[in-house]
Amino acid sequence: MADNFEIATDLATTSDHAIVCAHLRWDEGEGVKVSRKITGWDIDGLKSEEEKENYKKANKYCEDKSSKRPVLDEESSRGDLQEEAEWIQQNFANHLNRWCKKVRVCVRSKRWWNEEIAENRRILGRLKRARRRGEATQQQVRKQQSNIRRIIRQSKTKMWQEFLSAATTDQVWQALRYTKPGGQQTTKALKSRDGGVAESWEDKAELIIEEAFPKPLKGVERKAQEEGG
Repeated sequence: MADNFEIATDLATTSDHAIVCAHLRWDEGEGVKVSRKITGWDIDGLKSEEEKENYKKANKYCEDKSSKRPVLDEESSRGDLQEEAEWIQQNFANHLNRWCKKVRVCVRSKRWWNEEIAENRRILGRLKRARRRGEATQQQVRKQQSNIRRIIRQSKTKMWQEFLSAATTDQVWQALRYTKPGGQQTTKALKSRDGGVAESWEDKAELIIEEAFPKPLKGVERKAQEEGG
């Protein structure tokens, strides 16, 4: 339950409102209800050296089950296709449940996430609570936030380098597609009426504005003002 409500005078806002802080307290016997729904399987773990024998057994089990299924062709009906799709879906899940370790995928299910990051996040949480009690400064909180960002960058860089060192040819080309810019470079260079070429985003925007809102010819604006006046 929430208690110890207080107004955070050290946190500025862009309006005349104030930030109200509170402390969350969990009574004995209460806890955070965590979903136990299985949302994934540790397939990489099954392919590890420690699980080599189970990996072979899983492959053989899958081949034996699949070899007994009828082969679909152009003469198969819609019902045959639907039945086969349902069989694959059901047996694929059963196969993974039998041979793979079940995992719950969440926002922290990242390859670069490690215990060091988790521990520093816990330290940051304690510092934030201490700041609200007046026992820590905002500078200490920002320093810890900067430290977490540095650790995450280091972990991401390490995982990326390990991926590239062990990647196959297809995975390398896939990684190249990840690093290439997306839709930012899809617009071709624009050519103005006087022959000029706009290649950068700034030049393109300026050229589009000039074409959409052309400046009036000399004397036209003054004549229009005189006739209207």
